[in-house]
Amino acid sequence: MPRLIFVLLDGLRLDVATSVMGFMDAQAEALSRPPIAVRSELPSLSRPLYETLMTGVPPIRSGITGNQVVRRSRHDSVFDRCRLAGKVTAAAAYHWFSELYNEAPFEPRHRLTDAPNAAIQHGLFYWSETYPDDHLFADAEALRRQHEPDFLLIHAMGIDDAGHRHGESSPAYATAARRADALLALHLPAWLEAGYAVIVTSDHGMGDDGMHGGPDPDETSVPFWLFGAGQQTEHVHLRQTEIAGTVCALLGVSSEGMDVNEALL
Repeated sequence: MPRLIFVLLDGLRLDVATSVMGFMDAQAEALSRPPIAVRSELPSLSRPLYETLMTGVPPIRSGITGNQVVRRSRHDSVFDRCRLAGKVTAAAAYHWFSELYNEAPFEPRHRLTDAPNAAIQHGLFYWSETYPDDHLFADAEALRRQHEPDFLLIHAMGIDDAGHRHGESSPAYATAARRADALLALHLPAWLEAGYAVIVTSDHGMGDDGMHGGPDPDETSVPFWLFGAGQQTEHVHLRQTEIAGTVCALLGVSSEGMDVNEALL
């Protein structure tokens, strides 16, 4: 039965990922799976792009056009499609994911979620942008080991937070990307050995001024890696709106109405 872990490294620029993330570069070379350059939808803001990544719907159509739009999604997400297919879903993620797919507005009591009928059935949600990435990965491992989810989202904010505080060209931003790389080096081989396919990507990039939202390539060019499933990804053109449907197809659940990139299957 296909299972997939989706790692979302918030705010990671493609050029920074390919210049400082040594483990990911080595993993990609060893498996002949180089990262695909993806252009994020606009506006290149987090909450709108979480919706795009999980539903395939661009912000201009989803109505989630800014970070201040706090409501449930009005579209089928990967979580919904998995649950309807009888699969188990889980997320260790920023609380905006809980608001989009489970319940809005978020309250601290929603941090620990165990709700079989919810889109995200098992969740460990945080609400501070400074929540450490190593704690977040530990949360995700706890969910994986306890619930053995078919679809697990791991959403880390450390890179985005460093970019906002210090700017993209700062040592702090590069260091946050290196730390994420080290966490992946610790966990990704075990996930693959356990039979999971693994996607690692980002929602948006980061401008030199520590901001994002616009169309500049610094703010919209992000990496996408796929390991453990599908085909050779070199030279594939991938739209961000195709990711959700492709995830559904990889998981063997309905992708009807979603854009799917057949080259990755």
